[in-house]
Amino acid sequence: MGWIARLMLIAGNLVASWFVARDALNFPVMSFVAALFLFVSLVALLAFWPTIARLFREMIDIDKPK
Repeated sequence: MGWIARLMLIAGNLVASWFVARDALNFPVMSFVAALFLFVSLVALLAFWPTIARLFREMIDIDKPK
């Protein structure tokens, strides 16, 4: 479980570095906010995965000739 948190914090670090300089005093806060946003997005994707997969399957089936 710790490696998941570590990966999220590393990804948050990467995303925050795109928008905030690493020398900035608020970089750790922005890094944590980015990691938290990524974590919430991942949980939402996993929670709604059956619905999302069904919608994609329906979109693919619509394009097939009958």
